[in-house]
Amino acid sequence: MTVAAFKERFLPLHPRLYRLAFSFTEDSSDAEDVLQEAYLKLWTKRSELSRIDNAEAFCVTLVRNICIDRLRSAGPLRLPNGEAADSRSASSPEATAIRREELALVKLLIDRLPDKQRLVLRLYGLKEYSLKEIEQITGLSSVNIRVLLSRARKIIKEQFLKLSGYERI
Repeated sequence: MTVAAFKERFLPLHPRLYRLAFSFTEDSSDAEDVLQEAYLKLWTKRSELSRIDNAEAFCVTLVRNICIDRLRSAGPLRLPNGEAADSRSASSPEATAIRREELALVKLLIDRLPDKQRLVLRLYGLKEYSLKEIEQITGLSSVNIRVLLSRARKIIKEQFLKLSGYERI
């Protein structure tokens, strides 16, 4: 595949691929890094790309997989506004410290979830994607997404109650 053919086939997809990468990373620089990695992979496999019928679907899957790989290796969860949980007015420094500890525990419990549960919970609960958007991003059905969310919430609740010492109400 020539450079001109490559550009003609894949560069028009850039806006959609950027939006997808940005939806995962929430950072323009990281989204551009994801696209650069995707374009590099495409370019190194350019001799095989002529066999691909739907370039857009292929690229969306490629970018989604790169983002998921980055999420898996990113380590602890980063909230969109890390100070949000601590910005609520507290009645005392002790209450603020307790809230911080609880937030840290919840982050840890989220990080311990199986990959699919963690991804769906982050997309739905933290990034506020709709079920339809999560279906498009992950390729899972809405029924599967609901089951994953339910299981993730149940696990977090049970583990939080167990580890924090709170009794069930």
